[in-house]
Amino acid sequence: ALDDAAGEVRRRLGTPSVVVANAGIAEGGPFATSDPQLWRRVVDVNLTGSAHTARAFLPDLLNTAGYHLQVASLASLGAAPMMSAYCASKAGVEAFVHSLRAEVAHHGIAVGIAYLNWIDTDMIRDADRHPVLRELRGHMPPPARRTFPPDEVAARLVRAVERRRTAVYVPGWLRLAQLGRTTLPPLVLRLSRHELPRLEAEGSLEPTGPLGAGGLADRQEGGAGAGA
Repeated sequence: ALDDAAGEVRRRLGTPSVVVANAGIAEGGPFATSDPQLWRRVVDVNLTGSAHTARAFLPDLLNTAGYHLQVASLASLGAAPMMSAYCASKAGVEAFVHSLRAEVAHHGIAVGIAYLNWIDTDMIRDADRHPVLRELRGHMPPPARRTFPPDEVAARLVRAVERRRTAVYVPGWLRLAQLGRTTLPPLVLRLSRHELPRLEAEGSLEPTGPLGAGGLADRQEGGAGAGA
């Protein structure tokens, strides 16, 4: 399907010189009670799908000395409980980008990664309907739990594309999280030990299922059940 999409882009617009890999889905809940097929599907879309996107368009980027931007997440820098598939996929995406960049730099292709925090999308609004995800976000420091308008984030990504940035952080303070990423797991662990027992006693640690319109559409199309 991605090969077909790449062919359609070439026919309609010419040889692409910029590719943005942005597709992503998420689900939340304890790993122990997660649906194995849905867990795998999140990784398939977010990580394997990103690699397929790069593969489909690399011939074009070679011809244009183009730019590939991979959309990642705060989850690439620090994993959170109840989001194991999403965090694993975004950490994998980060490693994939670093590897790809090193492979293609001598061909004049630039590869960037966008670290994004909470964006006001249907995925995040859907996550906030679930007590455990809402409370875990609510216990983050105020700057870290703020959501950002999609238009503002898109404008930042456009500037990153224009400047062929190696990395872009939205908001900018995420650079500090990058520098201090070794301190994040102990902080997350401390918060989890304090909050999860109460949420577990309240019966709030239920799987969320696919989050947002994208996750729901993927499941309705049979993606989660196919094990693709």
